[in-house]
Amino acid sequence: MCAALAPWRAEIGTLTSRTQQQMTAATTPAQAKENLTRLFRGAESASEQARAGVERAGVPDVDNGERVATSFVASLGAMRDAYGRARTGIEALATSPSAEFYTKVSAVVDKLNTEYQQSSLDTSRLDSEDLKRAFDEVPECR
Repeated sequence: MCAALAPWRAEIGTLTSRTQQQMTAATTPAQAKENLTRLFRGAESASEQARAGVERAGVPDVDNGERVATSFVASLGAMRDAYGRARTGIEALATSPSAEFYTKVSAVVDKLNTEYQQSSLDTSRLDSEDLKRAFDEVPECR
């Protein structure tokens, strides 16, 4: 499970940094739209790859393993969907007038942040001591 999440975490971190740079960079609205669309498409794809990887990993051999696996798959699916909605939201924006474009971009990003937080899985609440230990100790899980 953690092996499927490690590349996703790295990719999401990179994409988040790039998104923040895009939000503050002096680009034209058309360039910002293209860059943000590409970034959100990448995050959507990375989230789906992680979701599919966790699903392939199967049920961990711990107490409540089925619930844990189902929660991870659902959380990653919700994150994928949030990125997809952000991508389509950006794609739908008119780039002119530019002030209105950037205001609407901020609204799309704010909605993404809200949806992302709502879909995140709190690993500190895992009922399994084995999984808690893995998330604390195994490098791929950090």
